[in-house]
Amino acid sequence: MPSPSAMSIPKHIEFVEVGPRDGLQNEVVLISTDDKNALINRAIDAGARRIEVTSFVNPKRVPQMADAEAVCANLPDRDDVTYIGLVMNQRGAERAIATNKIDQLGAVAVATDSFAMANQGQSSDESVEAARAIIALAQAEGRTAQCTIAASFGCPFEGEVPDRRVLEMALAIAEAGPVEIALADTIGVGDPAHVARLIALVHKEMGPLPVRVHFHNTRNTGLANVWAAVTAGATVVDASIGGLGGCPFAPGAAGNVPSEDVVYMLERAGVSTGMNLDSLIQASHWLSDIMGRKLPGMVAQAPSFPKAA
Repeated sequence: MPSPSAMSIPKHIEFVEVGPRDGLQNEVVLISTDDKNALINRAIDAGARRIEVTSFVNPKRVPQMADAEAVCANLPDRDDVTYIGLVMNQRGAERAIATNKIDQLGAVAVATDSFAMANQGQSSDESVEAARAIIALAQAEGRTAQCTIAASFGCPFEGEVPDRRVLEMALAIAEAGPVEIALADTIGVGDPAHVARLIALVHKEMGPLPVRVHFHNTRNTGLANVWAAVTAGATVVDASIGGLGGCPFAPGAAGNVPSEDVVYMLERAGVSTGMNLDSLIQASHWLSDIMGRKLPGMVAQAPSFPKAA
């Protein structure tokens, strides 16, 4: 690992709020459409300008996302906010486009065959081709698209994932012209050294195409991994208000890195996120009440620092 003085600390990162989708998709108790839209509005009020609002998937497989169209119908008209819809296939992409509210399609490719089959019923190579097709469809319909490579740092079924495999996938997907490619630690097995190595490799080989990161905090390494990623070249970071999250098809996947914790860490280090920490903390408290339990995020549970004068 490089010394702190040798690290490249960015002045700014782009923040993506994923709570309305990834934060809620694995919850057993169904969250009302009104509460989902209220969460989106609170994220906007806190400064989020890219929000993953829902996913267009089979409602029998992910019941929490069965109201995708209803959520979109209630989105505020904001020229300054990019609404992202996660899609797995052409049918999902067509549904997202038909809402006339989704600005950006989020495709998913998976780094291993076993998880790709569990997650979307196809091989890893087939998931790459599906992602490329989704990107092309989005562009043809006047939308943008990005792609997440799930299980980039480890698979719940196959274990270790070679860096070279992730890089090959990233380069193949980059040819389709997404706005960025995300590397996701879907089950939270990554460590800062691995993260720094893989992000630096992909960032170098993909050239100017931005690298986004998506970390789960299953083993309490999420925040350290965010720091390792942004100092290795990642310029976009996903997070979820309160630290909610998980994947129905990835055994052991726990919550995302909490938005308020990520923003506290980065802003304290001089990295601008465009987010208002106090508003995020208030949103986390509100969401805790909605969920009826304490959420994993730590900053929202701690006294404010520094204290207001």
